[in-house]
Amino acid sequence: MPPRPPRLPDKPRILVCQLRQIGDVLLSTPAVRMLKKRWPEGTIHFLTEKKCSPVLENNPDIDAIWELDKKALSHFGKELAFSWKVARQNYDLVVDFQQLPRIRWVVAFSAAKVRLSYSPPWYTKSLYTHSACMDPGYAAMAKASVLKPLGLVWEGERPRIHLLPLERAWAGHFHQQHGLTEEHAVITLDPTHRRETRRWPAEHFASMVDMVAEKRPDVRFVLLHGPGEEEAVRPITEGVAHPENLIVPGRVLNLREMAAVIQSARLHVGTCSAPRHMAVAVNTPSLVVHGSTSDAWSFPSEEHQTIASPLPCRPCNENVCPEGHIACLRDLDPEIVADALLGRI
Repeated sequence: MPPRPPRLPDKPRILVCQLRQIGDVLLSTPAVRMLKKRWPEGTIHFLTEKKCSPVLENNPDIDAIWELDKKALSHFGKELAFSWKVARQNYDLVVDFQQLPRIRWVVAFSAAKVRLSYSPPWYTKSLYTHSACMDPGYAAMAKASVLKPLGLVWEGERPRIHLLPLERAWAGHFHQQHGLTEEHAVITLDPTHRRETRRWPAEHFASMVDMVAEKRPDVRFVLLHGPGEEEAVRPITEGVAHPENLIVPGRVLNLREMAAVIQSARLHVGTCSAPRHMAVAVNTPSLVVHGSTSDAWSFPSEEHQTIASPLPCRPCNENVCPEGHIACLRDLDPEIVADALLGRI
């Protein structure tokens, strides 16, 4: 027989910890939903880095967000003080999805009866009262499988971003600003990734945009990118032969603006980065180009599809190509992606 779940109060105080990255924080929200469904009158706090917290705002399952601001925690003493403050909130349950040093301090200072994580290494095992082996498969499901000792099982819960009516209205204004009407098929385009083994060449994206534009002049691509990625998208903005089909925002959109624009689109296309998870979270279909990435990052639904090279070496999940040529991305013909995109709209 499986071990009995640990006993918690009827209204437990819960802390969920996932510091980064933005996509991983989003992928933690199904587990938060599961906790709230099990303890609807409980209190759930979430510990994350400041840059990631916008994707958690207005989430009805989360009562408070602890923002870790690395710039403000300028020395070790301030970090310890912050960790102590978070930990000493009388939590009954702490769930650690990451086991980073900054989270370990919070877990160590906590007096929570249940301190839960995935199977830890021997040198931190004493920090946790319960652990579980992560199930293989979709990343959000794998995270949620950490909750198995609580008797909770993932039942298809998807990541969620809870946009306010004002934010959705802002997306409508964005469309008006850029001349987008109901006659246009709007597609958000995210060509960036910090890892080259997960980033289809920008020149390929530009070619794909032109191929689609020639067959569907009504299509408009909204180009997305994050701070500091302007140079990464320049080959697209300067390389397309049909610039009228490419919408380039006048500034970098913040995370919630980006989510609102994705929600207002017919389709999201791009790399395996945070916006693909945003698309799932706001119910916009997606088509994602995979390089070294495995399908574990893909929500299991026909609405969310991937396209990849058939090379036998992929998916390798490596950040640096072992062969040194990244043929899985370099040799993936833009026409193949363009045809797949056209088939979706």
